[in-house]
Amino acid sequence: MTASRYEIPAASGTLRSFMTLEQFIIDHQEEQAHSTGAFSRLIRDISIAAKVINRNIRRAGLLDVFGASGDINVQGEVQKKLDVIADEELVRALRRGGECCLIGSEEQPDTISIGEAGDGVGRYAVYFDPLDGSSNTDVNASVGTIFSVYRLDEDADRSTMLSEVLQPGTEQVAAGYVAYGSSTVFVYTTGAGVNGFTLDPEIGEFVLSHPDLKIPKHGKMYSVNEADIEDFSDGFRQYLRWLKTPDASGQRTVRLRYIGAFVSDFHRNLITGGIYMYPSSAGNPDGKLRLMYEANPLAFIAEQAGGAASTGTHRILEVQPDDLHQRVPVFVGNQTLVRELERHLAESVTV
Repeated sequence: MTASRYEIPAASGTLRSFMTLEQFIIDHQEEQAHSTGAFSRLIRDISIAAKVINRNIRRAGLLDVFGASGDINVQGEVQKKLDVIADEELVRALRRGGECCLIGSEEQPDTISIGEAGDGVGRYAVYFDPLDGSSNTDVNASVGTIFSVYRLDEDADRSTMLSEVLQPGTEQVAAGYVAYGSSTVFVYTTGAGVNGFTLDPEIGEFVLSHPDLKIPKHGKMYSVNEADIEDFSDGFRQYLRWLKTPDASGQRTVRLRYIGAFVSDFHRNLITGGIYMYPSSAGNPDGKLRLMYEANPLAFIAEQAGGAASTGTHRILEVQPDDLHQRVPVFVGNQTLVRELERHLAESVTV
């Protein structure tokens, strides 16, 4: 893998030096015991798939990739054509790269094993939601890809490794997402902070644009589908009223913004400050978001950026999964807002 820095013309006509994603990984791989050359190549493989997915999304209006595929996924949801395409691109890139021995996709009922121990395949397991918020593509709204990386035991039986597959989020060695919007941004963490990279379409590289991301201490936005408010618990409805209560100056300090794609809402709140919420409800008593594919990776990023992630009662990263497609309630973002949410839910239970 050739790492390099690119000189790109600035608005003034002078050249500015940009650090690429690959260069950044190589420069920082000694900071983590697991960050070997194999790990660097794994992140490269994911970034290559993200570029292909980005290309397909950008051309979606010109190709027959809008709408439903006609299939139902393991979640019981109608698959979009772009869901299928994104899933295939990620699996293809990880198979070709050879650094991954196990793949878990939200679109697949079971894990995909790549080779057996001793076959020269890597020791990483990658779980992903290939296209979060895929229904947004039909109306040209933003979507994303979420991924999570675990390191598996070298002697694990890859054909039956259920205990290896179902690890809590604290065992993640990396997690990230790609937000496809007005620009395409690749954000990831290895447990040593959070960094964001923007795709430069002219050179075809992700370049460092958001170093050392931190969630602002003051939360400006809250994100939730309030259309379901009648199905929410009393404690959660009380929390929503608290969010809307004006401060001492008579101003509302937290306002509603909801895109309908977890990645997009999370990314905005990571940059500007806020909280994303998908609570349990009468229709979804366990919540709707998947622990392994969505909640764990974004919880890892949130904590590394100085935020918090909770089920309402427990730290998301400490939840021991018992099913590959397990769902959990999710409250993730600014620490103050998450802790206040937990307090409201706890008080409603004790009343």
